[in-house]
Amino acid sequence: MIRITLAACLVLALAAPARAEETRQIGYVNTALTNLGLTRSHRVVVERFNDPKVAGVSCYISEARTGGISGTLGLAEDPGRFSLTCVATGDVQVSDGARRGERGEQVYESNTSLFFKETRVQRFIDEEQGAVVYLAWSTRLVDGSPFNAVAVVPYR
Repeated sequence: MIRITLAACLVLALAAPARAEETRQIGYVNTALTNLGLTRSHRVVVERFNDPKVAGVSCYISEARTGGISGTLGLAEDPGRFSLTCVATGDVQVSDGARRGERGEQVYESNTSLFFKETRVQRFIDEEQGAVVYLAWSTRLVDGSPFNAVAVVPYR
């Protein structure tokens, strides 16, 4: 059984999508004190990532993170709530390798529970309007629909 689990993990790791080269935590705020301050508090964390195939764009995502003992140990399920904004930080240049089409390309992923729940950011290229569109979404359905957010950066 352990071998099957390890093999499945290896397959998933090798099939990982294109991702932001580096995610950097910018800061956080505590939203609720847990266990009298003996463990990590509930918080909202702000991270930045740069799109590896679109030069001159930085995206900032804020996500709620669960604290307490389970959050400190990485066993908690974080709420599927987040916000996203992307800005031009230089001359925006979309590489030829950036995937086009209605399915776009995944550029960011954050695990929000130990099993099967993630926050993802997908990139779409709107060549007709000269815009790069980023869609953040949760893989967990809430009342029949995932939480989501969108950000747009013009280019030419």
